[in-house]
Amino acid sequence: MTIQTRRERERAERERLIVTAARELAEAEGWDAVTTRRLAAEIEYSQPVLYSHFKGKDAIMAAVAVQGCADLAAELGAARAKARGVRESLAAVAETYTSFAQRRPALYDAMFTHLVDLPFATPEAPAPLREAFGELLHAVEPIAAEGDDPGLLTETFWAGLHGLVTLMRSGRLPAEAHERRLALLIGHFAGS
Repeated sequence: MTIQTRRERERAERERLIVTAARELAEAEGWDAVTTRRLAAEIEYSQPVLYSHFKGKDAIMAAVAVQGCADLAAELGAARAKARGVRESLAAVAETYTSFAQRRPALYDAMFTHLVDLPFATPEAPAPLREAFGELLHAVEPIAAEGDDPGLLTETFWAGLHGLVTLMRSGRLPAEAHERRLALLIGHFAGS
């Protein structure tokens, strides 16, 4: 192993450590608690080391969002693979998406609520973002009617899920009706 290879591996490991610490701190205390000073103390490196990897908190949050999209894509793919039929696949994806948001609120916020410097809905989007959207698309595409744009239909379905998650988390929709709302969304998308 060359010195260069070892340094690259150590650098990648530090980046993973920073992202993991930011993610854990945000889940425990919220994104306001995530500062470069706090992260430096958590991972036992100096702030300049953090800045040698990331420009600041926003760049760290973007890295967390990318990692979160990879996690979401994996969960959506697993749920979709277990489902039988179009309607069940759509329901499994919807349940998995909303469950992910409820279980990991700070991660979900980094991915879809906070402003992060990531290109969404473009070919330049990082692969995990495209993969997460692709899992939604695989579930929605079979219900597209002739002439529908499957991408736009998927964006609309995603917006419905995101709206339900956001309104429920903020207390504007009562949580006890969540399953009925999901059933309505699925029913109207997949055809009752």
